Order: sequence, then C-alpha cells, then structure tokens
Amino acid sequence: MDRISERKIIIIKRKTRLEELVARYNTVSQAKFYIEHLGADFSDYINENENYKNAVNEAFEILSYFGRVQILDREYVPNYIFGNEDLVVVIGQDGLVANTLKYLTNQLLIGVNPDSKRWEGVLLPFTVSDLKFVVADVLNKKMKVKEVTMAKATLNDGQVIYGVNDLFIGQKTHISARYHLYHGNYNEEQSSSGIIISTGLGSTGWLKSILSGAFNIVNTIYKNSNLSRDNTKINWDVNYLYYSIREPFPSRNTKANLVFGKISKDKPLKVLSSMTENGVIFSDGIEDDFLQFNSGIEASITVAEKKGHLVT
Repeated sequence: MDRISERKIIIIKRKTRLEELVARYNTVSQAKFYIEHLGADFSDYINENENYKNAVNEAFEILSYFGRVQILDREYVPNYIFGNEDLVVVIGQDGLVANTLKYLTNQLLIGVNPDSKRWEGVLLPFTVSDLKFVVADVLNKKMKVKEVTMAKATLNDGQVIYGVNDLFIGQKTHISARYHLYHGNYNEEQSSSGIIISTGLGSTGWLKSILSGAFNIVNTIYKNSNLSRDNTKINWDVNYLYYSIREPFPSRNTKANLVFGKISKDKPLKVLSSMTENGVIFSDGIEDDFLQFNSGIEASITVAEKKGHLVT
C-alpha cells in the first residue's frame, strides 16, 4: 500500500506485564509458575499482552498509509531525537503519555487507548480504529490541540529536568530531606518528606492526595485561592504551578511555615540542598530518571518554556 506522505510517525509503546515477567524469569512457563503460585490469574496477563500487541500492529498498519512509521520502546524515548514535524502516537496508559510528552517540544501527540475495557485513560481519548480519521485531520490541519503546561527544574550546574504531572524533590530513601527553601520574599530551612511540584495536568493526582490529607494546607487554600479539598482540578494550560511540602517537621533548626504556594513566572521556587547523599529530583513517578540533588546544589523551579501539545 502506497503512503500518502513522507511525514514520520512514531509509535511509542511499552512492555506489557507479561514481557516484564519474562524478562525477570526468562520464560513464559516460569512466569506462569510464579504468578499462579501466588494465586493470581495468569490468563489475564496473556490477554493483556495479546490485546496490546494487536493494538500496536493494527496501529502500524493504519499509520503506514499516512507516512513513514517507526515503533519506539518507552525505554529509548529519553535519548531519542524527535524531528520538528514528527507525529507521535502513544499507545497508552496515561503514564506513558506523560512520560513521552516531557521529551517533546512542538510535536503533536496522539494518545491511544489500546484496551478501553481495562483502562479509562484521561489522556487517551482515541482508540486504534480512530487513527484513520484523527491522522487525516492532523495532516489537513483540522485537529483540535490542547496545550499542557510543564514544570521545569534547573540546577546550578546546568542540568534540567521537566515534569508533565509533577516533580519530586527529596530523598530517594524514606529518611527526611534537608534543604533551604526560597519563595518570593520568604525563605526557611526545612526538614520534610520532600517537595511536590504539581502542574494543572497533575492536579488531580499527587496534589489532590496531599490536599486531602493535610489540614493546614487545606485551610490555607480555603482562604487564599479558588481551590478546595474536593475540587483540585486545574486547567492543563495554566501558567503556574503549585508546590506542597510533605510532612514538614518544625524543630529548633527547621521551620514549617512555607508549606504550600503558587509558582509563577515572576515568583519561582528555589531550593538549596543540605543533603550529603541520596538527594534526588525526579518527575512523573519515574524514579530511575532523576537528577542528583545533594549538598551545594540549588534548584530553580519554574513554569517550563515549552508546552505539550495533545491532539483531542
């Protein structure tokens, strides 16, 4: 079948649970023994794997009509160089969309739900069968695109990391993080379980969890913003972020006054690490993709200069 354009279309896929088990236990038989030994239903792993592979194969066939198609595994996304005109098709879940979006610049991303009976998919508005219509609209510039604000952490050694849902700053272990916090005209030494930086897209995730469990933060929100304990949804394209301190611990040397606030272009958040080791900054729940954040390193947290572009 001849394709109608030379535009490059990249399918982003991930390993299924079955593939991860086989990578760990070497064979399907050994993986099956492990799962069934725990009393779980191994057929669910088989069905998920088959449905996902069928979705990827079907997507490849459909997209091959529209351009040059390449399949890229999730693990290679951080080091892949995307072309300015590349069209990116992510075959879900939601987390895969978020983890891909932060490595893009102006490229359009289409989120595809490979199994709507299994996953709801807030960021997966399309099925595989929708692709023939969606990509046609993209090529004809008739698509609707939603912008997504990202968070950005820039270290004083030049390293940068982006977050689509959130950034975490703290210890990679469960011990307390030590740092000095600067926001606006205020600053203080703190000890806590870490700092969460949330975007509008991530506002119904980690941020909602924090607000639901933190009485003092909720009181601050009731007084000073339009958010509430039960309504934390923020538009995806807003030009600000929220920071929240997890379990701040006041002591003789540390304070707990700056526990929640809004980060904007004119009011960034700065954090100076006091941790001798194991300090990290990671984004969107991917702990293996992190920057070291140890003594002497300062992070400046701002709204990113780029936005994600989701086809809707």
